[in-house]
Amino acid sequence: MSDSGFEQWWLASLGRTLVWARLRVLEAGTAEVFDSDGRIQAYPSEDDARSALLDAEFVAFDGLDEDDAAERGFVLGELAPPRATDDESLRAQMVQQLPSRH
Repeated sequence: MSDSGFEQWWLASLGRTLVWARLRVLEAGTAEVFDSDGRIQAYPSEDDARSALLDAEFVAFDGLDEDDAAERGFVLGELAPPRATDDESLRAQMVQQLPSRH
């Protein structure tokens, strides 16, 4: 994570599909969002990036509790944001299918 103030993961759920987004706030105060298509969207501020994510119905992963997770069909402790050594490898993990519930 170069030139970054901090990184935060967001997710949206569409049925049994989870879509991840990575928010990075850069030292300059600008922000960027890495989306499920592998694009990096630049924003003039963290607030602008958060607003765009909220408008797209994403929620901050670190803000979820067990009840929020249950509403979305998963157990919070069984889910973690994608991890990879580079963005190209990460892109393949940005959309995940939840196992079917019986």
